Amino acid sequence: MPTVEVGDLADGDFLLDVREDDEWQAGHAAGALHIPISEFVARYGELTEAAPQDGRVHVICRSGGRSAQVTMYLVQQGIDAVNVDGGMQVWAAAGRPVVDDKGTPGFVL
Repeated sequence: MPTVEVGDLADGDFLLDVREDDEWQAGHAAGALHIPISEFVARYGELTEAAPQDGRVHVICRSGGRSAQVTMYLVQQGIDAVNVDGGMQVWAAAGRPVVDDKGTPGFVL
C-alpha cells in the first residue's frame, strides 16, 4: 500500500479526508476535501472533479485504517493515491493546523 508520512506533505498537497461528519466538524486540515467513507462510492465524482489531474491524492482518516481502504480503491481505479500514515492523530501531534467548520482551532475526534 502506498503511504506517506505527515512530515513529507507539503502545504499545497491535495488532501482527501474520509472521516465521518462529526469527526470532520470537530477538526480537519484546512483545504481538505471531505467525502466520508460511508458516502464515498456515491460521491466519487466529487473527487474526480476536485482532484488535480496530474497530482497525487493524499487520503487521511483518524488513524489510517479507513483511508487505507479508500487508497486501495483509488489505486485500483488508476488514481495516484497514497495513505497518510497515522492519519489526523499524527497530523495534530506533528503540530499541523486543525480547524473546525468555522475556521477556528479544532481538535481530532
